[in-house]
Amino acid sequence: MINSINIDTITTIIIKREYMNVIVNGQEREFKSESTLLEILKELSLESKVMAAAVNMEIVKQDSWNVYKLNDGDKLELLDFVGGG
Repeated sequence: MINSINIDTITTIIIKREYMNVIVNGQEREFKSESTLLEILKELSLESKVMAAAVNMEIVKQDSWNVYKLNDGDKLELLDFVGGG
């Protein structure tokens, strides 16, 4: 006897989610799945402005931004430094 398999179940297993949701400085945003931190910064036009980044409260060093991949539901905090007196 062959059990019937729900096609939606198969589709969910086979098709990888194309986009992910990331909370950036408190705002939910959608990005391509498996985007690196640097790719997200470029998409936001912030690659030259951000001085520090934290994912889920963990600092990510700048030399890792090009390989650090974010996941669906991650919380990304982007910081820049402003001089003043």
